Amino acid sequence: MSPAALLATDADGIPGLLVEFGILLVGLGILARLAARFRFSAVPLFLLAGLAFGDGGLVPLGVDEEFVQVTAEIGAVLLLLLLGLEYSGEELISTVKQQWWAGIVDIGLNVLPGAICGLLLGWGMLGAVALGGITYISSSGIVAQVVRDLKWRRKAEVPGVVGLLIVEDIVMAPYLPIVTAMATGAGVVAGLISVGVALGVVAIVLLLSLHRFKFANSLLNANQPVALLLTLFGAAILVAGFAELFGFSAAVAAFLVGLLFTDEVAEVARQRLAPLRDLFAAVFFVFFGLNTNPADIPPVLPVALALAVVGIGTKLVTGWIVAKRAESSPRGRWRAGSLLAARGEFSVLIAGIVATSPFAPDKLVPLATTYVLITAIAGPILAKVAEPWSNFLERRRSPGLAAASD
Repeated sequence: MSPAALLATDADGIPGLLVEFGILLVGLGILARLAARFRFSAVPLFLLAGLAFGDGGLVPLGVDEEFVQVTAEIGAVLLLLLLGLEYSGEELISTVKQQWWAGIVDIGLNVLPGAICGLLLGWGMLGAVALGGITYISSSGIVAQVVRDLKWRRKAEVPGVVGLLIVEDIVMAPYLPIVTAMATGAGVVAGLISVGVALGVVAIVLLLSLHRFKFANSLLNANQPVALLLTLFGAAILVAGFAELFGFSAAVAAFLVGLLFTDEVAEVARQRLAPLRDLFAAVFFVFFGLNTNPADIPPVLPVALALAVVGIGTKLVTGWIVAKRAESSPRGRWRAGSLLAARGEFSVLIAGIVATSPFAPDKLVPLATTYVLITAIAGPILAKVAEPWSNFLERRRSPGLAAASD
């Protein structure tokens, strides 16, 4: 069908979609400007906007959900791709070695509350495993956004936080195939094969990166930024798509693609892809809210709120350990904990995997969504007040020393 014929058969649909999406983007631009004006992360505002303008919200826009979902998934891929471009294999392994103890504590503190809650709710092993994963993993996307918004990139504890996020992402490599096998009722052998393939892919990419694999860099030319942008962006989307087909996390796959590129190629790629990331990531955060009917929140709110209070507290403890191992100041330990408090893309992904299962608990998705919304809003707010709060505590404890510490 020719473009003219397509427009003729869908004259109302395409203009309507453009108008709706244009309104959405203009609204997000206004919210981002307000956030910048008050030096606050725009993430909570994006989430609340999605909640207000989605189905059942205050003013439903009726934006095409499939289109927004695809855009949001591209945003998740870009967030993790650029995170991978930030680090080399050597930095990755070094940080993981430094944070391995924090990673073990992180699993114990943050998986158990969700798993125990799932069992107490009578959701069985699938519900316990799924809810444990939902409460476990912090949002790399929200952390990256808050670090940029608050200009914390050079803070001493941030590499340690990123190292812990990497550990969590690596844990997701075997976890997602396990929960997928449980959700689909696949046998033990099929589940073990999925986990083996996932771990094998991660190991191969890390080995290639550690041995300064230059073939990936040779495919791109830093002096041809347009070709570099299109090729790398397309490769990340392509690999993410294949990863999803084989039950592997698209976000982890995008991170691994970014990890393969280093030096000048990675630097130019970061510069070129950053505006695209900001655009698609904004839609990604809005999609959380758009995908939630406010009417589904009240029945699960008490449980979600209790889990969120516990989850934020356990992440504050984890962040304190991470920053201490990075030899950061007490103020930096508060910053680290506040950064880790938000859950996001992976938690929603886990809930989405289980939602397709005939064995899925009815209230798992609304509970997970409400939990993510609470922590995703509270996390950036905590990050904003972390420094004033820690300054207050330091002044109370040691007057005159707070100003000298970082």
